[in-house]
Amino acid sequence: MKRSDFVAFDAATLDQGVERGIDATVTRSLMGRSFSSPGLHARYFDANLRPLVEVVQDTVGRHDTFLLACTAKYYEDEGYPGHANCTENFNRALEPHGIAPRAGWPAINFFYNTILAPDDTITLDEPWSRPGDYVLLRALTDLVCASSACPDDIDPANGWNPTDIHVRLYDRSAALAAGNAHRMTPDAPVRLTRETGFHARTSALTRQLTDYRGFWLPTAYSNHGAIAEYWACRERAALIDLSPLRKFEVTGPDAEALMDLAVTRDMTKLAVGQIVYTAMCFETGGMIDDGTVFRLGPTNFRWVCGEDWCGVWLRQLAAERGLKAWVRSSTDQLANVALQGPLSREVLAPLVATPAHRPTVAELGWFRFTIGRIGDIPVVVSRTGYSGELGYEIWCHPGRAPELWDALMAAGGPRGLLPAGLDALDMLRIEAGLVFAGYEFCDQTDPFEAGIGFAAPKSKRAPFIGCDALARRRENPQRVLAGLIVEGAEAVGHGDPVYAGRMQVGVITSATRSPILGQTIALARVDVSQSAIGTALAIGKLDGQQKRIGAAVVRFPHYDPDKRRVRS
Repeated sequence: MKRSDFVAFDAATLDQGVERGIDATVTRSLMGRSFSSPGLHARYFDANLRPLVEVVQDTVGRHDTFLLACTAKYYEDEGYPGHANCTENFNRALEPHGIAPRAGWPAINFFYNTILAPDDTITLDEPWSRPGDYVLLRALTDLVCASSACPDDIDPANGWNPTDIHVRLYDRSAALAAGNAHRMTPDAPVRLTRETGFHARTSALTRQLTDYRGFWLPTAYSNHGAIAEYWACRERAALIDLSPLRKFEVTGPDAEALMDLAVTRDMTKLAVGQIVYTAMCFETGGMIDDGTVFRLGPTNFRWVCGEDWCGVWLRQLAAERGLKAWVRSSTDQLANVALQGPLSREVLAPLVATPAHRPTVAELGWFRFTIGRIGDIPVVVSRTGYSGELGYEIWCHPGRAPELWDALMAAGGPRGLLPAGLDALDMLRIEAGLVFAGYEFCDQTDPFEAGIGFAAPKSKRAPFIGCDALARRRENPQRVLAGLIVEGAEAVGHGDPVYAGRMQVGVITSATRSPILGQTIALARVDVSQSAIGTALAIGKLDGQQKRIGAAVVRFPHYDPDKRRVRS
C-alpha cells in the first residue's frame, strides 16, 4: 500500500447546501496529536467540532494531516504539466454531490510520511507502509467521502512506486476491534493491539485505555483517578495490570551459559527460586533492555523484560555460540498483575496455598518467587514490583486472569485496595528512582549512565556481551543519572535540557509532581562534574535560554532512598 488521500463530508449538511468536511486544524487541536490513531485519540472532526470518522485499526501509524493532496500546480512547478493528481481526482468524484471544485484539497494523506523538523519546516521521506497495510475507519454519521490513490511518482512520497489502493465497505454491525500495528521485528507479521487477560475487568472500570507495547492498558480508573490510585499504593495497596511485559523461557543444557553471556549479572550465583534484576547490553555497552531473570530450575530460566527484540537477540547468541539452549516467548501464556503497597502481604498471604517444600507468601524474601494456587488457580508469586513499596507480582495463565483479579479485589477491597493505572505507576516509579526504557536508557546509554551501575558489577568474572566496553565506561564515566528537586510547580518533562549557566550539562529523563513530597522532582542524565549533591542547576524551557527553572541535585531515589519499605 502506498499513499492514499481521503476526504469526507457530513451528508446532512451537504443536503442543506453547506460543505462541512474533515478539518485537520480542528482535529489536531482537539486530539492533541498530529494525526488520529486508535484509542483515546481516534477521531477526525469538522469545522463545527463534530466528529465525522473514527480510526479503528491502523497498521502503519504514520500519516499526514498538514499538507494538501497533490495538485496540478505541484507537478507543473516541477516541470510535469498535465500530470495526474489527487485534487483533480477529488473534483471529479465530488462534483455529482454538488461540491465545488478546488485547486487544492486539504485531505488526510494516509501513509504519507511527513516530517515536522525542529525548525518548523515540513519535509517528507519514503512511506513506512508496505503491501497489505491499511487504515480502518468507522463513520460516525452519514458521509459523502472519496479516496484517491496518489499518482506521485516524481519524489519519495510513494517510495518511487505508486500502487493501486483498495477500498472496502463494512456493514455497521461488523464487530471490529480497535488496534494499532506492532511487529516484533521489521519483517515480522503485523499484530494489532491486544487485550490482556485482565482486560474484561479493567475495561469495565475505565475507558481511559492506551496502547502500551501492543496491549490496551488503563492510564487511570474512572471513579478514582491517578492521585487516589497513587495514595492507595503508598498507604494501602494497589492492583496494576503489567501483562505487556515480555516473557521468554530459556531452557536446555546451556541455558545458564546463554543467560550468563547475555546479561550483566552472574547467573551461576542465581539459586532456583531466586530472581535478579539485570541489564542486557550490546557489544558497545549500550543497553538493549533491563529486566528480571527467574531461575525456575537448573536448566530453566525466565527472562522478563519490555523489549520484543530480546528474544531475537538471545536466539542469535545461542546460534552463534553453538549453545544448546532454546528461547521461546511466553508473553501470551503468562498474564501478570502487580499487588503493591504496605498492606499487600496482608491481602495476599491468606489467599495463596503453597506446597510444603515451597515458601509461603509470608516467608517469601525480596527477589524470590514461589509457586502455589489461589483457590484452584495455578499461580507464580514473586516478591517484585515497580513502585518502591512492599509488593508482589502474581503470574497466571490469561484464561484464569479474570478469576485472579476478582479474588484479589475481594480480599483487598475491605483494606482499601484500588486498581491503579499507568499514570499513578509513573509517579510511583519516578519517586522510587526506577528506570524506564526510552527515558532513562537506550542503546546509546550504558547501565552506569542509566543509574543502574549496581546491575553491572565488577565481580562478574565470566565474559559477557559488552563486558569490555562496560569496563572502559566504568573507569571513565562521563554522565550519570542524578535526582533533582525543582523549584516551583511548573511542569518539566522528558527531554528538557539541564544547564549550568549557559552550558548545557544534561537532560531530564523523567519528571513528576510528587504527591508525598509535595514538590516537582526529576531524574536527569548529567555530566559527572555537575552531579554532586547540592549542585545548583537550571532546567531550560522555550529555547533553553529565555526561561529557566531552578533545580538542585539531591540524593535519589527521592522516596525511601534506603529501600526500607520495599524490603520490609
